[in-house]
Amino acid sequence: MPEVDRAFDAVLIGAGHNTLAAALHLAARGWKVGVFEAAPSAGGAVKTGEYTLPGFRHDWAAMNLSLFAGSPFFKVYGQELTRHGCAFVPVSRPFASSFADGSHVGVSTDMAETLAMIEALSPEDAATWRALVGGFGAEAPHLFGLLGSPMKFRALAYFMFKTLRAKGIAGTLDFTRFLLQSPRGWLTETFRHPGVQAMLGAWGMHLDFAPDVAGGAMFPYLEGMAGQAFGMVIGKGGADTIVKALVAAIRARGGVVETSAPVARILHDTGTARGIELQDGRRIVANKAVIAGVAPGALPRLTGGTTPGFDAGMTRFAHAPGTMMIHLALSDLPDWRAKALKSFAYVHIAPSLDQMARTYAQAKAGLLPEEPILVVGQPTVFDPSRAPEGKHALWLQVRMAPGTIRGDAKGEIAATDWHEAAEPFAERALDILDAHAPGIRSRILGRRIVSPAELEHENPNLVGGDQVCGSHHLAQHFLFRPMRGHADGSTPIRNLHLTGAAVWPGAGTGAGPGYLLARQLAGN
Repeated sequence: MPEVDRAFDAVLIGAGHNTLAAALHLAARGWKVGVFEAAPSAGGAVKTGEYTLPGFRHDWAAMNLSLFAGSPFFKVYGQELTRHGCAFVPVSRPFASSFADGSHVGVSTDMAETLAMIEALSPEDAATWRALVGGFGAEAPHLFGLLGSPMKFRALAYFMFKTLRAKGIAGTLDFTRFLLQSPRGWLTETFRHPGVQAMLGAWGMHLDFAPDVAGGAMFPYLEGMAGQAFGMVIGKGGADTIVKALVAAIRARGGVVETSAPVARILHDTGTARGIELQDGRRIVANKAVIAGVAPGALPRLTGGTTPGFDAGMTRFAHAPGTMMIHLALSDLPDWRAKALKSFAYVHIAPSLDQMARTYAQAKAGLLPEEPILVVGQPTVFDPSRAPEGKHALWLQVRMAPGTIRGDAKGEIAATDWHEAAEPFAERALDILDAHAPGIRSRILGRRIVSPAELEHENPNLVGGDQVCGSHHLAQHFLFRPMRGHADGSTPIRNLHLTGAAVWPGAGTGAGPGYLLARQLAGN
């Protein structure tokens, strides 16, 4: 029997930003914390590296840090993290969409500029946008209050009571209807021009909400309004600025963050978690809590089983379609047909709601989409430190992509293994980019293709390349994330808790799951 190596109040599995946020809060409340990560570096999907050529720093997956910078967690720990090197770059032109005819529409923190772009497509939609922005201040507390609330019946009942008092019965019913709407349902009843609908609808795809999926209307609305009001925030030098600062802050408070330390199993007896055993045989004792920042399907394997119902719920947890990443080192920015696009952080190539719906359906069927959606990140427009002088780093998400390939919707790619399919599918994506930014290939100095399979291999939480660690559809959201009765991260084993994007409030860089859990454990 291996001897106990170390003992902590809380032992955390995985060093993603949620577990790191939980560890920092617990350490600040006097807990002795130890974080153990299988990968060589902390951060999970939030990391940065020179994946193409020396001097070009690329964000591996997450790039947009607006949720983190605006989170309740950062409000409390922002000054501490800043002392440890956390730094952001503000983005005044957060996103735009490029269309096949060379036109574009986007959102800028300059209201006049946004209205001019929308008015060029539809004066009626420009008036609608002005009205929505004017009402955002009244709606934001309700939406952010819901997203920041613990998913327990008492907390939810209190939220509904406050909403009823503020909005009345009719207003509350309208609010509820909005929460249940699909992106297409809300967008087509709110805006007239297909380009404006597509610009906002693309944001639903970031969280697995294709245009016709119920419950997705909130995300295009929030991204649009927040982009107008606040812009966007990216990490100075890379998204890993938050991870490096979190690790440094934990260590400064006496905590341990150990990488290249994969966990073999969670130790428990008499229904209580006692610690973990690492693959190298070391046993780490947890006096108060074991916090697992893992995808739900991994939990039964680590515990050896809890209760049949809970384990079945973890195993059937549904993941979203995958994403391919393409990192490009460029001699210059893309030569967009719409020249104004050179000044935006994100450019979506997702020309219509119908095309997004078709792409999503094909990926869900296991097919390589004939026309994948591209999210083109241009971080060096706002943060030139990420590339050598005069050069640029491009960040491409190719959505959607099946984790397991059953065929090709276009009938061109015969391979059904990502090792062979990645290159031709990336070429398909670059062909799409070239149609909007002609000559892009002539500007490529280096590139790195990361398939959904490689994303999962590098980080097992990204099952099938699912960057949001689980679908956010209504049956797996709110009280049901990751399953009914466990939206607070609890498990049938006492002192064992689940955290991460699979737990309410879900994906994104806001650290909500980790912070909510840590506050619960520490008594706020």
